[in-house]
Amino acid sequence: MNAVQWRNNLAHSLPFYYGWVIVASTVAVSISSRTIMAVATLSVFVVPMTQDLGWSRGLFSGAVSLGGLCAVFISPLVGKWIDQHGSGLLLSISSLLTGILAVGLSLVGSPAAFFSIYVPGRMIFSGPLELGIPTAISNWFIRRRPLGLAADSVAKGAGLTIMPLAAQFIITGWDWRTAWLVLGLLTFALGVIPPFLLMSRRPEDMGLEPDPLPDETTEGTSSEPVGEPPTLLEIAETNFTVSQAFRTRAFWLLAAFSAAGFMVQAGVSLHQVAHYINQGLPGASAALTASTFAFSQIISGLIWAALARRVPVRFLLSTAAFVVAAAAIGTSASASVATGLIASASVGLGVGGLHFLTRLAWADYYGRNHLGRIRGFAMSAQIGGQAVGPVLAGFMFDATGSYLMPLLVFAGVASSAGVLVLFATPPRIVESKPDPIDPSS
Repeated sequence: MNAVQWRNNLAHSLPFYYGWVIVASTVAVSISSRTIMAVATLSVFVVPMTQDLGWSRGLFSGAVSLGGLCAVFISPLVGKWIDQHGSGLLLSISSLLTGILAVGLSLVGSPAAFFSIYVPGRMIFSGPLELGIPTAISNWFIRRRPLGLAADSVAKGAGLTIMPLAAQFIITGWDWRTAWLVLGLLTFALGVIPPFLLMSRRPEDMGLEPDPLPDETTEGTSSEPVGEPPTLLEIAETNFTVSQAFRTRAFWLLAAFSAAGFMVQAGVSLHQVAHYINQGLPGASAALTASTFAFSQIISGLIWAALARRVPVRFLLSTAAFVVAAAAIGTSASASVATGLIASASVGLGVGGLHFLTRLAWADYYGRNHLGRIRGFAMSAQIGGQAVGPVLAGFMFDATGSYLMPLLVFAGVASSAGVLVLFATPPRIVESKPDPIDPSS
């Protein structure tokens, strides 16, 4: 019996929907592979690695940015692969490579070595992992898509809560090289096998129906105001092609929002621990702010999911952006453990919304059939923002000796994004009208 037959037999014998097995598989990847190359985890390495190796923070941040820029070129190809073959094999191979690269980071001694190892790791994080996990969940769920994506958000938040604390504990007790080694071994243990064995592209491939849409009795329950286009859950699922998506206003507005929002997310996430150390907090307390930031994303995922089928997604995206803006200002003014924890929790609440709601918006607006390719192209904007944020903050710090200026810039960018996304109303496919019949024919 091959793996496909084994999965099919398992899917038809379980007393619950197989989509939850897909979610469980992505959870294993989110807790391990996805968190290791995240900037929140890297943030606890900024000070010990730059001090030990004599690097500037701008140089260190450049690896994050370069890895993101490289992912821009592979994301459309990754999205096409996911649409055709699913996420399982892709996530398994990505986890294996991430573990190998993390172990390799324990051996670096020069900027060239660091860039040659971290850049591919960040490229995997920004491309295959960022695309593969939410697309897999969205392909298996429609009505309960917010709940499925929220489960992944909880897992990601849990991983980002544990990883910085675990890394800081190892750095304090041993050194940063040992920390990278342990994180790499953890990825081998959790992230490789589940997606390879358990994941399938879509429920239809296994003779199952997708998570069902509400029936006609739900008509009129949308929270979208009268006069707005109906949400995709009020009608049969609409599936846009890539070219159709490109012709909608919402595509470009969501892409621009992603570029701005994730520029702030990456910049604040990477430098928050260094900011608090610069403010006089000890390393352990500064690492606690990173874990608080991550833990608050667990709670925020549940909050945003509860609101997602009651409030139009663009309003929630705008709210999340303004929360991030306010939190960036709060971070700039924080110089104690108490205020740092409050600011970090606020950043996590807003950033959790950015992650969760953008994934939900793309799937709800454009359907499942071409979601990988559509998000693959749109990810170029998100990744571009994530590439700019860390290096911008790093070089601003090198120039001024403070994170005040970049944090205030980030607050302004997030506020602008919050206004922009309000205009991203749900798109419609415009059908071409048939030619009128010539009565003389």
